[in-house]
Amino acid sequence: MAKPTVKAVLLSPQRELGAKPLLVVGPSLGTSTVLWTETAALLGDEYDVIGWDLPGHGISPTTTEGFDVAELADAVVDLVDSVSPESKFHYAGVSLGGATGLQLGIKHGERLRSLSVQCSGAKLGTPEGWLERAETVRQLGTPVMIQGSAERWFGPGFMNRQPEISSRLLHALRDADRFGYSFCCEALAAFDVREQLGSITVPTQVIAGVEDSVAPPSLAEETVEGIRAGGGSAVVETLDGVAHLAPAEAPAAVAELMRTFMKENGR
Repeated sequence: MAKPTVKAVLLSPQRELGAKPLLVVGPSLGTSTVLWTETAALLGDEYDVIGWDLPGHGISPTTTEGFDVAELADAVVDLVDSVSPESKFHYAGVSLGGATGLQLGIKHGERLRSLSVQCSGAKLGTPEGWLERAETVRQLGTPVMIQGSAERWFGPGFMNRQPEISSRLLHALRDADRFGYSFCCEALAAFDVREQLGSITVPTQVIAGVEDSVAPPSLAEETVEGIRAGGGSAVVETLDGVAHLAPAEAPAAVAELMRTFMKENGR
């Protein structure tokens, strides 16, 4: 397996990097840094916010071979080193981006100041479900996923209340490369770090949407219990009315939870 390449988008105001603490944010499958636009805007005065895109999504190049979530975590560290070598950073990620965060905590914990895992867990879905989805998208392309994703991604009424951000996210899915998306599905099929959670020592918050059918609050509780079992520090936060894309659905609430947590754990 070759390590995938991920590219970054600066989501905070243009200024010399390093004056503010660095916050790196990761996307969910089928989205792009658009997912973080509003939450990042609320944090951008206090943090340098850099978003990254999954292979074949947004501005990241696609790949011709598979990778696992640990290699995505390595790619994120490489990305950080390309803009701010050896620096420590806060990390927040949604779904596959949150799974990448858990891998960062397991494998690169010394680089993290804090970790915010959102709408995610130590194992997501079933291997069979992900492999079937990978095959479907490889054959038919990402537009085949739009209807199901719209139902899973957003809490009740969100698309009517926020048509512009919903549309931008669904366009990101439509524009994602079918092969990049399929490789991400295969990475999720193989992802299961439940036995390794106890090795995470970085302060961790796990944010769950009450309406999330993919990563419900019970999964967040399990993740936190796994981290605490090893002596780590972890907390659960739940958001009413939110489904699978918390930073897009509830930017003010997510920004506030993250700000408080990062200030408390700004090692």
